[in-house]
Amino acid sequence: MRASVGDVLVLPGGEGRTGLVIGVVGKDGAPPYVIKWRSDGHIAMVTPDPYARIVPASGGSPPQASSSR
Repeated sequence: MRASVGDVLVLPGGEGRTGLVIGVVGKDGAPPYVIKWRSDGHIAMVTPDPYARIVPASGGSPPQASSSR
């Protein structure tokens, strides 16, 4: 997994588990990352699990919370 500042980290498990990458601590974009969580603005250092994904900042708009259909 590789990320850059401005990318979005998406963790499985719900809409509150999406955050903006505001810092990359690892070498060459590797974890851990400093994340600002979208749900409450909390800032934390995160080492994502294998089910997490990175949405590149250049890849368009970040994922939105899913809505009931």
